[in-house]
Amino acid sequence: MVIAALVGAIVWNVLTWWLGIPSSSSHALIGGILGAVCVEHGFEPIQMKGMEKVLIALFASPIVGLVFGFVMQRAILRFLVVSGAGPGANNFFRSGQFFTACALALSHGTNDAQKTMGMIAMGLVATGFQSEFAVPWWVILISALAIGAGTAAGGWRLIKTLGFGFYKIWPIHAFTSQLASASVILGAALVGGPVSTTQVVSSVIVGAGASENARKVRWQVAGNIAVAWVLTIPAAGAVAAGSYFVVKFIMLLCGVQI
Repeated sequence: MVIAALVGAIVWNVLTWWLGIPSSSSHALIGGILGAVCVEHGFEPIQMKGMEKVLIALFASPIVGLVFGFVMQRAILRFLVVSGAGPGANNFFRSGQFFTACALALSHGTNDAQKTMGMIAMGLVATGFQSEFAVPWWVILISALAIGAGTAAGGWRLIKTLGFGFYKIWPIHAFTSQLASASVILGAALVGGPVSTTQVVSSVIVGAGASENARKVRWQVAGNIAVAWVLTIPAAGAVAAGSYFVVKFIMLLCGVQI
């Protein structure tokens, strides 16, 4: 079941990455888990109270990100006007991105790596390697290495969409987007709410651009991303459900007791 859930999430993530569409790994993971669980045990094992908390956090985060990006960009622009800042302010924001990018990277790890560790720990319990749910130190290490390597090696397709697809981004937009995104994601991590880093960053960028000039935002790109978000959970769930039967068939051929 765990393998099928991961296959569902991975297939959808790879597909959207290849198409250059920012998609939520969190949504894909939840969709994969739901698809695998439902096809094996039905809907009865699903804890609705827990699902409500997760889904509220995931679907509310883009709205919060949009508002944060809009308000923060508007506040910074107003400050620049009041203080009489000149074109040289771009140099300040360009240098400041070192710190805001670090903050965003930290928030990305605190949010997304926890889900990876949770899935590995779940697999260890399901296969009998652990008697209770706990996260060993080596799971923390490989999760950190994997998320870092994946971000470094495979992010350019999505960077082009986020950095150039919505509108022409200047250092002030990048600074605001990184600071607002890090604030939302770290805040969610502190209260234990799993959010989508991709959704938050995308919505913050749109909010920052709309606060300056809504007409310059390419809303068609934002619409395509929104459609991908809506499709993520059912699509990953469907792939996971199909993968479950494939994995089950392979295990039976190998003589593994299920």
